[in-house]
Amino acid sequence: MPLPKLNIQMFLLSQTAVANDSPTGFFGILLSGGLVGILILLVLAGLSITAAYLLFDQVMTLRRKEVLPDGISDTVRQALLTGRPAEADAACRRLPSVLSVVLLSGLSEFEFGWREVEKAVEDSLAQQSARLMRRIEYLSVIGNIAPMVGLLGTVTGMIFAFQQVAATRGAAGAGDLAEGIYQALVTTVCGLVVAIPSLAIYAVCRNRVDSLIAEVAYQSQHALAPIKRRPATRARQPANTPTAAATKGITGNAKQSRKPIDRPPPAPSAKKPPQQGNSPDE
Repeated sequence: MPLPKLNIQMFLLSQTAVANDSPTGFFGILLSGGLVGILILLVLAGLSITAAYLLFDQVMTLRRKEVLPDGISDTVRQALLTGRPAEADAACRRLPSVLSVVLLSGLSEFEFGWREVEKAVEDSLAQQSARLMRRIEYLSVIGNIAPMVGLLGTVTGMIFAFQQVAATRGAAGAGDLAEGIYQALVTTVCGLVVAIPSLAIYAVCRNRVDSLIAEVAYQSQHALAPIKRRPATRARQPANTPTAAATKGITGNAKQSRKPIDRPPPAPSAKKPPQQGNSPDE
């Protein structure tokens, strides 16, 4: 029968025309989401560029020679064993690094004994660890934001797709609806492409910082160990205790306040005239 064959040929031609009208290729699919989809993709591109910059920055910052220079802990230890703290201080300043900052913090409390040195080292380690982790946290932020941005593009795309169906009062077929949905899902895919590497890099960099800080703590304890056998030459005075000069001034003021005050003598009281009685003539 020629009529069914003609209908089948017309259906195949219509499907071919729809396939030709639909975007093909990677960039064609990316740009098929309209203005909102392009704006979402630009935001995701900015996040991906930021993540790439942070990756490069961490690769340069978390190198071992930048955090733990070779030989500095042994130099400081030998200088302290021979009683030359000034030489140990100069060795740390020649090679600025995380380990050098921690050792300088400990050497600044050299005169107050091992307890103060250990406390200064712990405070400096916490500060340096927070400084290294501060920039890595941005990778975690990007990894959490990127899927949300992609999901926003998908939701807006689906809203437009169903709006088109509603505007045509159901005349749009399932193919038109599917086309709008897959165009909207492009932003979700791009968001996941940005988020997954960012979270993976964040985990690697965090573990790297933890291992380097642990090594810095070990080397600083090893380098400053000779201070344990050295008695403290000075005692740290509590901040709430008044100094000797202030105490002397307060005592002097108290003594001055106890001096008798010269007061003028009391004025003589005026005597009242005697009362005169009644005269006998009255």
